[in-house]
Amino acid sequence: MRTTVVAVVMVILCVMMVHADVKPQKDFNLQRFAGKWYRVGLAYDSLSFVPFRDKLKASMGIITALPNGNVNLTMWDATTLSCRSKLYQYERTSVPGQFTYFSTRHNVVKDITVVDTNYNEYAVVLKHKVFNREYTQVALYGRSQRVRIDVINKFKAFALSRGFPRDSILTPTPAENCPPSGSGP
Repeated sequence: MRTTVVAVVMVILCVMMVHADVKPQKDFNLQRFAGKWYRVGLAYDSLSFVPFRDKLKASMGIITALPNGNVNLTMWDATTLSCRSKLYQYERTSVPGQFTYFSTRHNVVKDITVVDTNYNEYAVVLKHKVFNREYTQVALYGRSQRVRIDVINKFKAFALSRGFPRDSILTPTPAENCPPSGSGP
């Protein structure tokens, strides 16, 4: 029993150390980060996601900075039948560029870190949580539905450095009419 406890603690510490080396954007500015973004890249290796990889489309989101430093993120995702919107509420932490949010799908709080952004073109965001196993996603956001190839390569290099296999790093095609004209921003 004692060996099992020590092994579990060691695994948790190792996972925390791996995640601890990810720092948020230096001098992160929430006001500059707010606004419209498109998710134009995603690295995600969950087995439950594999059947959906070829169906993924670039989605659009609006980040709204709240007066208390929290963030509302409204995302529109194209499905085979419709365009759905979902509101995420990110709570600020003591570190600018790092947030937490409660995942209703997984029933757990997850960590969000804005790893790199130039504010007017792209952002690389890491979503991370350990429960039952380590869950991590890396997303590339662009202010438009297309970003420069060197930005895509930077995103892919970061995802590979986090241990994602090449086939789990996606750059989906743009979604058409999602959100529908007149219903979005």
